[in-house]
Amino acid sequence: MSKLLVAIIASITACSAALAQGGNTDNEFLKYGYPGPESDFLLRSRYAASYNRALRNPNWVAEHLTRDNLNGTADRSNADFKEDPAIPVAFRALLKDYYRSGFDRGHMCPAADAKKDLDSMKETFILTNIAPQVGAGFNRNYWAYLEKFVRDLTATFDDVYCISGPLYLPTKEGDKWFVKYQVIGNPPNVAVPTHFFKAILAKNSADAMFALGAFALPNEAIDNSTPLTEFDIPIES
Repeated sequence: MSKLLVAIIASITACSAALAQGGNTDNEFLKYGYPGPESDFLLRSRYAASYNRALRNPNWVAEHLTRDNLNGTADRSNADFKEDPAIPVAFRALLKDYYRSGFDRGHMCPAADAKKDLDSMKETFILTNIAPQVGAGFNRNYWAYLEKFVRDLTATFDDVYCISGPLYLPTKEGDKWFVKYQVIGNPPNVAVPTHFFKAILAKNSADAMFALGAFALPNEAIDNSTPLTEFDIPIES
């Protein structure tokens, strides 16, 4: 089993365990409840996601793409962004958090991956599938090209598994490292990731071998001529 799939299973197991611990327990130290942090595991028709209540962003969103499930005529003009009622109001990302923030509402599972039917496409516009992205040069350009690259892999492979999500990476100032990120909303609620990642596993049903790749892109405008290999990272990262 690949390290990518092991990571998916481990993360889902951890989410389920955290949710199970939400109430009272027999543990002496947690007699009156599990204090968290808690990640919500969300299963939708075209993706599964882990949502971070502290950062108000997904931890990751996992997809399975095939030639068949990418077919369809659903139109994104019939879908609207909306808050996720599955998340308690106190921990939700809110539509108003993005208002005049200067950031796009960036999809982790792209709307174009859910054209099979309108209900599936609408689920991609729920804010638990969204994180703040720089618009021009990133969300509307380079990130969108990467999303298409993943879809195009289905022309070569029968099954393409993709996990996408935000990152908050350290930067060096002098001889020290710091993790810093902007927070949007009023009051400030939603963290602005410094980077975004995609981890990809692709295989053919008749082949025991599979192809792996992972990329981490800075959340900033990227010149279209920049080769994707500049953002290649080890799959174990």
